[in-house]
Amino acid sequence: MAQLLAVVGGGDLSTHAVLAAEALRKAAGRRNTPIALEVRGKGASGAPISDAAIAEARAVLLVGEGDLGEGRFGALHRARAAIDDVLTDVNAVFDRLTAGTDAPSATAGPKKIVAITSCPTGIAHTFMAAEGIQAAAQALGHAVRVETQGSVGARDALTEAEIAAADLVLIAADTGVDRARFAGKRVYATNTKAAIRDGKGLIATALSEARLQAAGPAETADGPARPAAAEKKAGAYKHLMTGVSFMLPFVVAGGLLIALAFAFGGIDAMKPENAGTLGYALGEIGAKAAFALIVPALAGYIAYSIADRPGIAPGMIGGMLAANLQAGFLGGIAAGFIAGYTTAFLNQHIRLHKNLEGLKPVLILPLLATTITGLLMVYVVGVPVAAILAALTDWLKGMQGASALVLGLVLGGMMAVDMGGPINKAAYASAAALLSSGVDAPMAAVMLGGMTPPLGIALATRLFPNRFTGPEREAGGAAAVLGAAFITEGAIPFAAADPLRVIPSMVAGSAVAGAIALTSGVTLKVPHGGLFVLPIPNAVTNVPGALIALAAGTVVTGVLVGLLKKRAA
Repeated sequence: MAQLLAVVGGGDLSTHAVLAAEALRKAAGRRNTPIALEVRGKGASGAPISDAAIAEARAVLLVGEGDLGEGRFGALHRARAAIDDVLTDVNAVFDRLTAGTDAPSATAGPKKIVAITSCPTGIAHTFMAAEGIQAAAQALGHAVRVETQGSVGARDALTEAEIAAADLVLIAADTGVDRARFAGKRVYATNTKAAIRDGKGLIATALSEARLQAAGPAETADGPARPAAAEKKAGAYKHLMTGVSFMLPFVVAGGLLIALAFAFGGIDAMKPENAGTLGYALGEIGAKAAFALIVPALAGYIAYSIADRPGIAPGMIGGMLAANLQAGFLGGIAAGFIAGYTTAFLNQHIRLHKNLEGLKPVLILPLLATTITGLLMVYVVGVPVAAILAALTDWLKGMQGASALVLGLVLGGMMAVDMGGPINKAAYASAAALLSSGVDAPMAAVMLGGMTPPLGIALATRLFPNRFTGPEREAGGAAAVLGAAFITEGAIPFAAADPLRVIPSMVAGSAVAGAIALTSGVTLKVPHGGLFVLPIPNAVTNVPGALIALAAGTVVTGVLVGLLKKRAA
């Protein structure tokens, strides 16, 4: 009988991992089945599974969480289990592993893959995920085409012919992606981090676990197109980031237009007596058009992420109600989730004759979901959320001294903790949303804190060249450019190589930059752009203070990295 493999990842639960591995070993012994075991994680001991064992194996069981080195196993038949499952009923888990191992692999041979990558801002993680998928597919012998989606739309868009010819559709996105064009194809969806971290493992998993996408918006013949585990992991965060992604262009356009209005018409450009002037017109476009759509766009696309296209109208209408009720972005978030889950619930439970199904997305769902969302916003959610937002806005606008210092430290530090991950995006999304309520100081702390890590790393490669390898010193120049453009992810390669020394250094520098920005009264009216927005009149208040904050944070990070890192080999 062909050899079986099992990798157990226990994280901090090292004792449980060892017990699970021993249970699998005994179960294999009772069945006279050869098995190669590997325990990974804190305190793990023993040799990893050899390449020779992998070459001879027919199936692999992946137990627990964390980095299981899945990319090693190519197209092997896979089964997954939690550690608790193994300890509770090892025989059932063992049956899951052996099931189907005598059948030919459904993932054997080269495949045609089309992929979509997307992150909320459509910059670093989008393209890093695309590169991860392309490199992995090439190494595995598969043909791949990747479409990248961001706030400015799609690049290298997939054609209908490419989709029709594909064996697999792979979606690596932190935002919602429209899957209507993939009806009838095998689809697997996950986040960008999976593609960046282990592209080979992702492709292998996708080939074995993808499900058919039906013509409906969310459900498939065999279950959700996004695997249940991935959907649960993404959850509310993914839906919120989808809303933020679609909201950002409105914030950018509105903020810059308001800044230009003041540049052309002075501080009183938007007063009624200046009607007819260029400054007044620009202010009207920015404040009363672009900014008026921020909350509806946020709510509408949160609902879209949850319920697909039928959720857009109820979500946007709920968002408009939130804006009219002075509930702002907090009300918009509430409206988006209410509309999304209401629409999804109605879509799932309303069953009509097939001749009438066409009425659901254009009549029944918009009417019922909008009515429910609207009534909840008017009678339940709107007033208390508006009061909370007003209190928050007053507190943020009145910040000074210790409160500004602490908030700046927290927001700046969050930008460097995971460099584009959930903590970074939480700080960024909060600051961007606050712009719609006229609170623009947190955005300054967030952007300056996010620019600091790659700039500090670039400085360290120049001040302490012996701490870095030749390729790292060369990459320092690229990190500087990325930092200047507010792409925090430019520091990821350096942090990954030495996280215990580099990440604390970056957090310290970013916290300093954020604290100086808030305590010196720096404000920012646009949510992106880095150094390139500084020359725009009135986009940044107190430009000297912003430059001082950025320089101080960069120096702190650069010096700490140089002092803490060991000499390069």
